Amino acid sequence: MNRLTRDIIMIVVGSLFYALALTMLAIPNNLTEGGVPGAAVLLHYAFDWSTGIVTFILTSVILVIGYKYLSKRTIWLSILTIPLVSLFIYLSENRVESLGDPLTSAIFAGFFIGIGSGLIFRTGSSMGGTSTIAIMLNKLYDFDLVRTIFVLDIFIVLSGLFIIGPLNIMYTIIVLYIAKKAMDLVIDGLDPRKAVSIISNKADMIADEIINQMEISVTVFEGYGGYLKEDTDMTYVIINKYQLMSVKKIVTSVDDKAFVVVHDVRDVFGGSFAWDPPEKTKKPKAKKIKSTV
Repeated sequence: MNRLTRDIIMIVVGSLFYALALTMLAIPNNLTEGGVPGAAVLLHYAFDWSTGIVTFILTSVILVIGYKYLSKRTIWLSILTIPLVSLFIYLSENRVESLGDPLTSAIFAGFFIGIGSGLIFRTGSSMGGTSTIAIMLNKLYDFDLVRTIFVLDIFIVLSGLFIIGPLNIMYTIIVLYIAKKAMDLVIDGLDPRKAVSIISNKADMIADEIINQMEISVTVFEGYGGYLKEDTDMTYVIINKYQLMSVKKIVTSVDDKAFVVVHDVRDVFGGSFAWDPPEKTKKPKAKKIKSTV
């Protein structure tokens, strides 16, 4: 399966998840969402306008205005995403009654909205809403992207205070929080990586043991301790969370006084986590780079 086919499938599935979460869980329980679809939901509550049609009109206008600030790939994928999200919303709106439990609805609405958004954004597509406006403001006035999106979403949600009331606004905040967590889960993956920095005067031995026992790549930095004024090396390795205990045991067995720092890694690409064993006649060595510790 090539990349384009995979991206199209993810956009279709993501659009469907997003739309159904909105029309079957959020709207029947008088909840809303951030971004342009959230504004369309509020207009639906206020004037009984179709959420799907309003979403399509608003997102299309924003995309037309801001297209020159987006990459060509993002534009083409957005041209697919925007009609799909709007169509799925239009076909499924006003077809489901309230579950009678707004808290449960908020939790699951947030989860499926996050899953749908994550699948869409993972392809590099845009939904033509607040993210596009934020990109435009960043290009024109150097506004911070994340803060701009946050401010726009908060403004949209709080504008519904007089339409759906403070209680449902609080439920909506739950929707936004869970959606953010679910979206991060999809974008970052189910197997987050960890970076381990090991400062020790036995860095070479630690690196060799990690390579021999775990068959993963390791880098050793040559450094200088600013406090003790002594030369010291740092072993650096990227692992998955299940390998952390093995690394700790290796480090302790070689140097129980080593200073170890574990970092959560948000994204890793390029290279390989696994070590491809060389010929038996060659002994693997850790790569050494000069640095300051």
